[in-house]
Amino acid sequence: MAAGRDPRALTRIVVTKFHPASLVDELYALGVRDVGENRQQELTEKQRAVGEHEGLAWHFIGQAQTNKARAIRAAASVVHSVDRARLATALDAAGEGMPRLDVLLQVNLTDDPGRGGVAPDGLEELATHTAGCPTLRVRGVMGVAPLDEPPTPAFERLAVCSERLRAVVPDATWISAGMTADFAEAIAAGATHLRIGSAITGPRPAHG
Repeated sequence: MAAGRDPRALTRIVVTKFHPASLVDELYALGVRDVGENRQQELTEKQRAVGEHEGLAWHFIGQAQTNKARAIRAAASVVHSVDRARLATALDAAGEGMPRLDVLLQVNLTDDPGRGGVAPDGLEELATHTAGCPTLRVRGVMGVAPLDEPPTPAFERLAVCSERLRAVVPDATWISAGMTADFAEAIAAGATHLRIGSAITGPRPAHG
């Protein structure tokens, strides 16, 4: 039990960036039911190559462009990186006639406005807008710890943002935080969803 947490309360998303689609088949056979991708094209190609696996959820965890909303919507089970109203609107419009899409609101945990994520003081406004999109379901928050400081303070800020989000959307309880290098700190700060790559898959293959 890490940080006093029940492991059954944690969802481990295995990030398969740059790995072949065959790895997803292997992971599924081993019991993995949540996989993550950073890039829309790779998500789309891999999801098509793998085909239908009962209970397999595809998590899109990278920065999303509004002009890719339809393609992301077609392939993803969950989108972790909604950080602006325009993107929420695009994902909503792309979902006509489809099941509701689970989304998380990405919060910028740094002082750099160029990083992905809504500024913490804009979270409630984004939450209100996204919750009003009929084909989306707001499930929680997502954050990436800054590279130039210890991760714990950033994850604690994300936990505060989670509390604020629940004041707007009471059942939005997910906290997506923690990667290979900092998942222990994320668990201690209350993360419910971990995005783990090389610690499970091994080194990424050379790309490009």
